[in-house]
Amino acid sequence: MPSCFACFSSPSKKERRREEDRLASLDARSKAADAAQKRQEQFEKSAAGRAARAQRAADAKRATSSNKGEPVLKWQMG
Repeated sequence: MPSCFACFSSPSKKERRREEDRLASLDARSKAADAAQKRQEQFEKSAAGRAARAQRAADAKRATSSNKGEPVLKWQMG
């Protein structure tokens, strides 16, 4: 009889293991997100981050002012 009861306790061990894995995964994702946020903040404070921000602003300004009503693509026949 003890062998039959072992079959019934097996799913609960699997479920417990799945829950432990799920919690560990959530914890790992949370730590990874925190680390990514910290890296992003450090990058934004660095000289490279400031240069990238200035470049994006210049690109945005250039993109809005370069098209003065003219079509972007000009077709030529011939």
